[in-house]
Amino acid sequence: MNTRHDSSGRRTIRAEAPDRQTILALLEDHGKPLKRQDMIERLDVKSADSREILRRRLRAMIRDGQLIKNRRNAYGLPAKMDLVAGRVSAHKDGYGFVMPDEGGSDLYLSSRQMRRVLHGDRVMASVIGVDARGRREGAIREILERAHDKIVGRFIEESGIALVVPDDPRINQDVIIPLPDTAGARPGQVVVAEIIQQPGERQPPVGRVIEILGESGAPGLATEIAVRNFGLPHEWPKGVEEQARAFGDQVTEAMISGRRDLRDLPLVTIDGADARDFDDAVYAQRRKNGWRLVVAIADVSHYVSPDSALDQEAENRATSVYFPGRVIPMLPEALSNGLCSLNPEVERLCLVCDMSINDKGQVTRSRFDAAVMRSQARLTYREVWDWLVSGQPEIRQNMSAVSRSLKDLHGLFQALRRARTRRGAIDFEGSEVKFLFDERGAVADIVPLERNDAHLLIEECMITANVEAANFLLRNQIPAPFRVHEPPPAMKLEPLEQFLRSLGIRITWKVRPTPRDFEQIVQQVKGRADKSLIMAVLLRAQSMASYQVNNAGHFGLALEAYAHFTSPIRRYPDLLVHRAIHHVLEHRSAKGYGYSRQRMEKLCEQSSHRSRRAEEAEWDVLGRLKAYFMEQHIGDEFKGQVTGVTSFGLFIDLEKNRVSGLVHITSLPNDYYHFDPVVHRLTGDRSGKVFQLAQKVNVRVVAVSVDERKIDFELVS
Repeated sequence: MNTRHDSSGRRTIRAEAPDRQTILALLEDHGKPLKRQDMIERLDVKSADSREILRRRLRAMIRDGQLIKNRRNAYGLPAKMDLVAGRVSAHKDGYGFVMPDEGGSDLYLSSRQMRRVLHGDRVMASVIGVDARGRREGAIREILERAHDKIVGRFIEESGIALVVPDDPRINQDVIIPLPDTAGARPGQVVVAEIIQQPGERQPPVGRVIEILGESGAPGLATEIAVRNFGLPHEWPKGVEEQARAFGDQVTEAMISGRRDLRDLPLVTIDGADARDFDDAVYAQRRKNGWRLVVAIADVSHYVSPDSALDQEAENRATSVYFPGRVIPMLPEALSNGLCSLNPEVERLCLVCDMSINDKGQVTRSRFDAAVMRSQARLTYREVWDWLVSGQPEIRQNMSAVSRSLKDLHGLFQALRRARTRRGAIDFEGSEVKFLFDERGAVADIVPLERNDAHLLIEECMITANVEAANFLLRNQIPAPFRVHEPPPAMKLEPLEQFLRSLGIRITWKVRPTPRDFEQIVQQVKGRADKSLIMAVLLRAQSMASYQVNNAGHFGLALEAYAHFTSPIRRYPDLLVHRAIHHVLEHRSAKGYGYSRQRMEKLCEQSSHRSRRAEEAEWDVLGRLKAYFMEQHIGDEFKGQVTGVTSFGLFIDLEKNRVSGLVHITSLPNDYYHFDPVVHRLTGDRSGKVFQLAQKVNVRVVAVSVDERKIDFELVS
């Protein structure tokens, strides 16, 4: 790139195909918008190919919010035009907000402005004033990116007009369906509509029905809706399954060559009874002053090579998604349940972490190896726990070596748990539930899931291996995803402190808490009736974990470095960690590694986003299934606990199945109620009746809205 001056003294930049920074520098230097032809002349873009690259680049910069194209077809800098690029967040009541890409306060959008957009669209907006509530008010100037090309919703046909009412309450515009484009859908059915005309200021979106999912409330429909609402990839692109099947169903001698042989080691898998893909196997042996722990992980990276069709789709999915009764896997079944899964009594390739751990639960030595193994048993958590409690000599007949390993694993687990307590890791207790289905596939019951030492044993083994993987990456200075959990943000700490003090819980930090401070609170509340509530509030105060190239530690686990290594069948970051470890093992350094830091940063950001998308889809299905189930119990009474107090009512969790619902303030005994946000309490003005957190109540189910995932209760005297 060369700089020169034209006859008028203005600076021009010579470049065959100017990059984004060059274009931005030119516009900054020029001081006003420029048309594309002016840029071609000033940047001295000569060839037709370079001019085409410039045209595409300008269009991409508009899409990314770096440039704006005005009515004169000139390109300018948004900041110079007082424009804000951001994503639209819609409210079900019709108004919305622009959440700026660069952070800062949101822009309020009136319902009139919202006519042109749907929730999730990226826009360029300008500040046009301040509304009556003191919020910055915006106007949409440019739509950069449409978030929806398909909408899931309920089909309606009345008086010769067909509509699809979106299932997502944040999409508050119905989609008009021309009668020839209904695909035979019947009123009340749930359908997928492809948008053929996006909304404008004077017209709603127009679409055509491309898929009929079924009747509202049909078994399995909750998952089908979530898959499409959240844009989860669920169909394999051409060639992906064929590539997975091409490896066959057995490990060959050629695959084994050069690997460490662990086939005689009594490794076993321990998982839930309904698990089908087995990522990890474990073995332990008691030694003088400690233990040997071997954690063997399925070597997915041997089969899924970078940039292959398999890899591209695994990157696209980023994670397997687990719904009640259905899994959308990251890898095709030929690998996820077949050749990669550590099934019993068959040879499998693995990447193994072999550790020495002392009596204090500290790793004193570790090594990674590419290996071959043969799992000696597929055990379940319940089976292992029952055996540990029983005191029987063998877990199964003729399994003395496996039984010795399990006993040593349990001893090691106790040392690891003591080490966890010493470092101050936060021991959050889960509140998961299991859905039971009848023969039709409808929800028959919801029961709390119980965790025992067998679950915790495997969890501690996996955490230990993950820490060693992180330390390996740090020692070898190779770009890879670390699992980072930041300390709680300051904005969440003040309300948390007020909440804890209102319950008489002592706070031990002055400015910022450490993990040990949180763990001390966990210990304080053991045995209290409101323990589960306090744990939930502590959990909500945490930052969201993410994948990052820069290691910043894991606050919740009180660890200086942490990486996901143990689940490459179902998580893409684990596969990336495996590739990094393999590269170092094969080349003894990071030289020649196929991932630049910049590319790894992009993959980390992408994996974090897609993992959150999967979690949101899972929560959506759980909420819908709970609503379906509670529809069958309208009029029934349950015991519950107050888990939230607001100015508009009480949130109640049912003891039996942990379903949550609302007692609206109008359903409380007739009175005027005053809300105290500090102590989370409603007090009746005349009666003096108090409703507060953790209070035990009896409620009756009065209404259920499956579409909104809402359950309404009323108090029973």
